[in-house]
Amino acid sequence: MPNIKSAIKRVKISSERNIKNASARSALRTTIKRFEETLASANVDNARVALAKAVRALDKAVSKGLVHKNMAARKKSRLTQKLNKASAQ
Repeated sequence: MPNIKSAIKRVKISSERNIKNASARSALRTTIKRFEETLASANVDNARVALAKAVRALDKAVSKGLVHKNMAARKKSRLTQKLNKASAQ
């Protein structure tokens, strides 16, 4: 445990940010799972809406620094490919 006042403050701030970031990351994963569940239920129209929400969540995560932009781009690409494959069938 730090003794210096500024170090104590940094520990407090970092733990608060850790909790906030973990919650946001969890919400991001949930939106992606919801898209995949909707897609699995063979409802393409609802899957399009869920994909839009997932893409928005990924973009927000990038802007907040939660995930790397390349990781988000890769996820968006793969999710879109899944939707296109399901809608083609």
